[in-house]
Amino acid sequence: MRAAVVREFNEDLSIEIVADPNCPDNGVVLEVAACGVCRSDFHGWVGGHPKVTNGSIFGHEYCGTVVQAGAQAKHKVGDKLIAPFILGCGDCPACQMGASNTCESAIVPGFGAPGAYAEFVAVPFDHNLVHLPETMSPALAAGLGCRVTTAWHALTDRANVRAGEWVAVHGTGGIGLSALLLAKILGAQVVVVDVVQEKLDHALQLGADAAVNAATQDVPEAIRELTGGGAQVSLEALGIAQTTNASVECLATLGRHVHVGMPAGDGRMEVNMRAIYSKQLAFFGTRGMPAWKYPSLLSMIERGDVDLTPMLDREVTLSSASGELRAMKGPTRPGTAVITDFSK
Repeated sequence: MRAAVVREFNEDLSIEIVADPNCPDNGVVLEVAACGVCRSDFHGWVGGHPKVTNGSIFGHEYCGTVVQAGAQAKHKVGDKLIAPFILGCGDCPACQMGASNTCESAIVPGFGAPGAYAEFVAVPFDHNLVHLPETMSPALAAGLGCRVTTAWHALTDRANVRAGEWVAVHGTGGIGLSALLLAKILGAQVVVVDVVQEKLDHALQLGADAAVNAATQDVPEAIRELTGGGAQVSLEALGIAQTTNASVECLATLGRHVHVGMPAGDGRMEVNMRAIYSKQLAFFGTRGMPAWKYPSLLSMIERGDVDLTPMLDREVTLSSASGELRAMKGPTRPGTAVITDFSK
């Protein structure tokens, strides 16, 4: 099969013919219909993830059709499926209590296991997979990827956003735009933060109540002024110290910071603990979403409760993935890129 393979950090992925994946007994092999290009892939591409090495294949935001099914698989050949990016084992205490996104035995394609920047991908623990709605295009389904699931879990399960609250979103990439659109259907008021005015304008067109340009404004001060004392919830979507501290400092007393962005480098950073202490803030980490929540999220999208199509900006070829990753070294254009052509 054709696949985009990591050979050197910060260099174009190598388009190679590699062996088709073996089908796991407890899972399936999918013919990949679409795969999102995610900032988490970028962190691996620049050498910032310990499980990305020479020979790795990225791709954790994918959907496709079952072409092989293992003896213990839940799904069958021909099923069209979409997967949460964290594949919980299903048997451990975390999975049994409904927190499969914290499973210590979880598999994440692209980070320690071959991913879906390829024509086929093996998916163990296929109980995590859910049927792709007939009305949803594969490109949109893959574009939802970890960004929508992570944002939804962050807003509803971690921050418990309530109608009327102010939510600050730091970064208007895939997760940031997802958080904006989903927070609005929860009845929140949303202020977005970025350094690219084009992306802020795009977010305002999608329903943001206010925007702050971090390149020209003092972010915490601007948000406190806009919200009348600070946001109740602040979501950090980049994983760097500057936005983490802006997120903490823009909060009102008893506010909730949710850290969504994968921390850069070794993950260590200086954080304004005085702000956390003096304002008695809650600081949540979050990653992914339990698989059992996926069907209800997809149903909400199918019903038209939220329109996530503005997130999908462009469909690209497999060989174009390198350019998408390289572009993440600087400010990126609005919207998400999804690989839909694996022949080029």
